[in-house]
Amino acid sequence: MSRIPRNATRQRPIPTLDLERSLAAQGYDLIVGFDEVGRGSLAGPVMVGAAAVWARDLPTLAVPDGVADSKMLTEHRREAIFHPLRQWCASSAVGQASNGEIDEWGITYALGVAALRALDELERQLDSDRNDSAVAANASTPVSRELRVGGILDGPNDYITAALGTFDAPDVPAPAHIITQVKGDQHCATVAAAAVIAKVTRDHLMMDIAAGNPQYAPYDWAHNKGYGSQAHRDAIAQYGPTPLHRVSWHLA
Repeated sequence: MSRIPRNATRQRPIPTLDLERSLAAQGYDLIVGFDEVGRGSLAGPVMVGAAAVWARDLPTLAVPDGVADSKMLTEHRREAIFHPLRQWCASSAVGQASNGEIDEWGITYALGVAALRALDELERQLDSDRNDSAVAANASTPVSRELRVGGILDGPNDYITAALGTFDAPDVPAPAHIITQVKGDQHCATVAAAAVIAKVTRDHLMMDIAAGNPQYAPYDWAHNKGYGSQAHRDAIAQYGPTPLHRVSWHLA
């Protein structure tokens, strides 16, 4: 059996728009990729990014340069492509559920609500632009209510549809038909874009929180972003949890 040389470069998967085009062929007007960040964090919110493209643009739309699974990109590279990715999207948004909501609801439902908050914001952004005469019958009708929305969710489980219409979820103007895709952030450009947008947004939030209050300095959130590094766990053991910790979790 041949061996892969140690110095061989690991080839990074390049996302495509194949699945997005498949949904467009089924008659969906807007295609939205979803991905989460912060599921395993000990502190701070969980976030779900949503990145949308118009089906009508897909025949000529190119995959953005450098887009990939956010976990395979350096922090510097994620920062560099953050704004270009947002410009590439027809609309994008990041929804969140707080640590308190996670403690109250559990992580899966919190993810569903965060995703619907992102979708709600994304669609309302589109509503502010009434230039799409192909979708909107007239200017008095919100664009999003006329849409057929197809969603691609990273992972095996559709937590978005499960949260739809529940008490804590927003009343999304146009609910999305969700399909799931394992490793979607490696294979689907919209999901990869959503992953990067959500990751950079959450990282900035945790760094801002860490910089804004000396109470949080021992927990080293500027570096671990709320995840369970040894320094973070040692600080919890010494100082106890803060108001931003998920106290229903095993923290120490």
